[in-house]
Amino acid sequence: MAYQFDFAPVIDHADLLLAGAGFTLALTAVGAVFGIGLGTAGAICRAWKLRPFDRLFGVYVEAIRNTPFLVQLFFIFFGLPALGVRMGEWQAAVLAMVINLGAYSTEIIRAGIEATPRGQIEAAQSLALTRRQIFRHVVLRPALAKVWPALTSQVIIVMLGSAVCSQIATEELTFAANFIQSRNFRAFETYFLTTALYFAMALLIRQLLMQLGRHVIVGRAR
Repeated sequence: MAYQFDFAPVIDHADLLLAGAGFTLALTAVGAVFGIGLGTAGAICRAWKLRPFDRLFGVYVEAIRNTPFLVQLFFIFFGLPALGVRMGEWQAAVLAMVINLGAYSTEIIRAGIEATPRGQIEAAQSLALTRRQIFRHVVLRPALAKVWPALTSQVIIVMLGSAVCSQIATEELTFAANFIQSRNFRAFETYFLTTALYFAMALLIRQLLMQLGRHVIVGRAR
């Protein structure tokens, strides 16, 4: 018997899917802000050999880049309570995303900082710019302009990876999809629409970040 497609049972729960998508976008926004902030700090420490922080960030980066995101999430949500550190699903998901994105963005931003020509820094010093001005306008902003596309892609990867947060009952998009499918048993239709939503969110985030980079990062770096 040919399969009979029926999207109506899924569309009836469109509010749950949209709420889950909104939750995923909120997770991504918070994770991106703090993750890139953490990555910037790590990149500065590693690129400029600020001891002992450069070594600490080195260990952190290797630990995160060589372990699965799901294991990191489980360690935070299930492991830390053994040490008396308890947090809700939202806090654990955000922390896991920040830590994961922070490790990858550390190396991405570090590459941009190390690509800054020494001559540019010396020219800025000859113009009597302060160390803060040199760092902000000559080193950091041009570095971010160079690596912004890579950072954008990494944020999207983390957003897509947030689907595993459903494993700790974080009410993001995949959690909503699993809930709907468990009620109507329309797996194809449910996950087809869920895939379409993830695809749309990825395109939206890419466009927003590229516009942000073009007007805030790249534009001012010139």
